[in-house]
Amino acid sequence: MFFLSLKSKHLKAAFSLFAALLLTVIGGVVYVSNEASIPASKSGSFSMKAGTPDERIAFFLQFGYEAEENPVSVKEVVIPHEFDEVYNKYNELQKSQGLDLTDYKGVRVKSWSYEILNYPGYENSGTIRGNLLTYEGIVIACDVSNIELDGFMEKLF
Repeated sequence: MFFLSLKSKHLKAAFSLFAALLLTVIGGVVYVSNEASIPASKSGSFSMKAGTPDERIAFFLQFGYEAEENPVSVKEVVIPHEFDEVYNKYNELQKSQGLDLTDYKGVRVKSWSYEILNYPGYENSGTIRGNLLTYEGIVIACDVSNIELDGFMEKLF
């Protein structure tokens, strides 16, 4: 058995040191869990920032897509608590590019849709959209789609 005896002044110092250490550990855990909520940031190979118009345009550019300066649409949506077949398919698309909407169930996010000007075979057609879902200025989901009746949706990267 191990016993430790401390004088009153040492006890205060030890308690303060323990409290500071505990706060540091808690802060580290919170920081790491926040980083984990943005999976693509772990790779460090591209920016997921989308809090400003310039950041959203730059997001598309880093994958070779030129987007119209102003979005075609902006709206707030709530990611459902339970995914139906459509959301499950969409989330599978997201998972294929290192993203996952599972952690955002029940969360209100922003949906941005931009006209893509240089999609191969559809240059300046007005039918190709770059779509982003953002949370607190960070891209949590994205895709490129064709809005024609027989259109398509595919991963952005």
